[in-house]
Amino acid sequence: MLDIKFVRENLAVVEEAMKNRNSSFDSARFLELDEERRAAIAEEEALQAERNSSSKEIGKLMGQGKKEEAEALKARVAEVKDLLEAASARRAEADEQLKYILMRTPNIPHESVPVGKDENDNPEVRRWGTPREFDFEPKAHWDLGPDLGIMDFERGVKLAHSRFYCLGGQGARLERAIINFMADTHTSRGMKEWWLPALANEETLTGTAQLPKFEEDLFKTTDGLYLIPTAEVQLTNLHRDEVLDGSKLPMKYCAFTPCFRSEAGAAGRDTRGIIRVHQFSKVEMVKFSKPEESQADLEAMVNDAEYILQQLKLPYRVITLCTGDMGFSSCKTYDLEVWLPCYNAYKEISSCSDCWDFQARRANIRYRDPENFKGTRYVHTLNGSGLAVGRTMAAIVENYQNEDGTITVPDVLVPYMGGATIIGKQD
Repeated sequence: MLDIKFVRENLAVVEEAMKNRNSSFDSARFLELDEERRAAIAEEEALQAERNSSSKEIGKLMGQGKKEEAEALKARVAEVKDLLEAASARRAEADEQLKYILMRTPNIPHESVPVGKDENDNPEVRRWGTPREFDFEPKAHWDLGPDLGIMDFERGVKLAHSRFYCLGGQGARLERAIINFMADTHTSRGMKEWWLPALANEETLTGTAQLPKFEEDLFKTTDGLYLIPTAEVQLTNLHRDEVLDGSKLPMKYCAFTPCFRSEAGAAGRDTRGIIRVHQFSKVEMVKFSKPEESQADLEAMVNDAEYILQQLKLPYRVITLCTGDMGFSSCKTYDLEVWLPCYNAYKEISSCSDCWDFQARRANIRYRDPENFKGTRYVHTLNGSGLAVGRTMAAIVENYQNEDGTITVPDVLVPYMGGATIIGKQD
């Protein structure tokens, strides 16, 4: 959530930022509500002062035997009480409407983010690896997986719904291997691993800005809890309403969780295979940083995600998301896109974002650093996929396939696959 003081003092900046984000901001309505709020606060303060002063005066008058004057002043105090309640109600209503606006206003892009309309305006930063040239006709993972008996889309639909799938035999083992490899790699590079609930409450999802604006993208249970769309939700909210020790920043976390997304608005996109589904596995990274260090910490997080792809020897590229393609909470985002032969193109496999103090303000996460300043400041929160497991599996299946229909296991995954180097047809 944006700082109301910043918005008030920088309306032109906010309007321009929202325009660049393909969003909008009603500055006239914001100013109207803000003026109502401040007028109500001023009236409250004046009435409270009058009430306090009158209460003292009533005591003096009673002590002087001036009962009539005291009774008249009591009547005025009763009037002030009603006026104060009305002013407080106006302030509360203005507060609520301002909160409604700010809760639905996206973050302001960092000054280094390129201005653009959509994904076509995302500049490429770098590439790693060279896409493989096959001397045979490669298969898409949605064909090769079922042929080998390691992916079953029909039974996924039978058990649940469209865009669910099952993994069997070495397919299930490969999923587990990828998860363990990613978690082990991140923890070896200094991250603290967590095991987290797959359900979150409304306050938790509000803290990371999935609520209230994006409720249609979530699966909600009958008792008001939601299936998490990413471990970012839980990892970030671990420190909701806390004051962190500045000497311990940056704090670096990772977690594997199942993720659930309704994919509202994504009809017709990537309907085949395991690229865009309702349930998928992901290893997530989250950092809590000092404001002056968060951009450097974002670069380091991107490096952590890249390291996974490099160890798997999967070609990829890094792009910077332009203002029109960024996520709601982000002030700057890099996407990592892995090469997928079935698309003959790069596809997103990780998105790493610096959210500045946007989420921390919503979740009330601060830190104290007595050596550098007095009081507390909001931390900067960062998150990134490290990586999306299903998309990693799809990339491995397609890039490591052989002419005989088998799949070579990437070297770093062989120990996690019980020493198996080839995935063949499963019974």
